[in-house]
Amino acid sequence: MIRALQIAGVLDCGPKTSDLRGRHSALHLLSPVFCILYSVVLCFCLGGCAKPKEEPIWEKVKIGDLAPSGDRTPQAKFVKSINLEIYVIEVPADNIDDLDKIRKKLRIRPLKLKNYQAFSANSFLARFGQLDVWNEVRSMLIAADGQEVVKVSLMLSDGQPETLAITALDRTQTVFYTAADGSRQGANVGPGILGLRIKGDEVPDRTGICDVTAYPVFSLPTKNAIPQLEAQMKRREFPFTSAALGLRMSPGDFVFLAPKEYVSDQTSLGGLFFSNVPGRMFFNAANRKPPEHKTAVRVFLLACTRIDD
Repeated sequence: MIRALQIAGVLDCGPKTSDLRGRHSALHLLSPVFCILYSVVLCFCLGGCAKPKEEPIWEKVKIGDLAPSGDRTPQAKFVKSINLEIYVIEVPADNIDDLDKIRKKLRIRPLKLKNYQAFSANSFLARFGQLDVWNEVRSMLIAADGQEVVKVSLMLSDGQPETLAITALDRTQTVFYTAADGSRQGANVGPGILGLRIKGDEVPDRTGICDVTAYPVFSLPTKNAIPQLEAQMKRREFPFTSAALGLRMSPGDFVFLAPKEYVSDQTSLGGLFFSNVPGRMFFNAANRKPPEHKTAVRVFLLACTRIDD
């Protein structure tokens, strides 16, 4: 308003021609300065309004952050609880080709892998499914003479990971695996447990959905209440993060985790994780086959049943 009154006052006074020429010269001199200032302000505004590109999940949830790290304070926000039901099903190794039929029924998206080549080289195969195909997948596993060995209910809370024990290592040994850079490496571990570590993180500004990550890990079988001994035990853990997977899950979603092929070598990560070389008794009443002892492979179904935000 002050500027408007000034302009009105100038008009009422009826400026002389010489005054107008003087003001015109002054404005002519100041115009480059205004142009420069306007350009700087425009660049600043445009730079401040630019939106960052959305990063994929593996750039938000680093697998390295999930490995043991002493007393490091977590930076992520955590959901209150995530309920998972995990089914461990053993199928005769002779019927491993039947798993390929299940793979074709499921999807790759929204699964994310730390490194696809390393994941596959370790003989890991993963697919995503939802409630509409759950019963069909279970029926196909039964048709492949699959037998449910273990059913575990996990509640992931406060961002704390849980480990599902897979197989025991009764002595120190070298476990060979393919690293994320494609090299073949060996980890000296044991005695202890080879398991599947699972963790859930909150998705910011979303409800009923969470980021789930899972990877094989060697750990000691027991926990210790003494902090110093607990830290020492954690240092002996070895996470096989090159075989890690992750996805965003809602209730009704599930992951099918299976071997890409049968591996009998019990010094390899894939062989230890998926193969039951001593085998078990298989009996399929529907096919009227007599019980038969066979080498087996393990298949995992990880189903999200509930999320409490």
